[in-house]
Amino acid sequence: MHEKIIEFIKTQTCASICCADHTNRLHCFTCFYAVDIDEGLLYFKSSSNSTHVTILENNPKVAGTILPDKLNKTKIKGVQFWGEVSWHPQQKTKVASVSYHKKFPSAVMIPGDVFAISITEIKMTDNSFGFAKKVSWKRTQQEQQ
Repeated sequence: MHEKIIEFIKTQTCASICCADHTNRLHCFTCFYAVDIDEGLLYFKSSSNSTHVTILENNPKVAGTILPDKLNKTKIKGVQFWGEVSWHPQQKTKVASVSYHKKFPSAVMIPGDVFAISITEIKMTDNSFGFAKKVSWKRTQQEQQ
């Protein structure tokens, strides 16, 4: 993954994520996230009976955006990503929970489960690269298995 993308997503806190139900009706939700760069995972916490988790159980594909926590309207910066919620065995779920609660310690008091999105592709726009310049990354076929 490009160093600029890593630096950006590690320092932000909130993502907007979109999923589609069985009728292709889109559903968006916003969440705090933690990231595991080595594994290419975004972790978020939610209630197991929320609308989006119910949708994701049947269709795990997602798309999302991350914008800076503090917007600067004169400098466009942010990422778009695509991925899939990965339903991990108990040990991986524990790693996700520890990572998420390390970034957001007060969230341990909020009921819910921590879920992981395996990022398959990410594209960053940052006008500091020059106008309309982008950097991107795609998970290789081997990494997807």
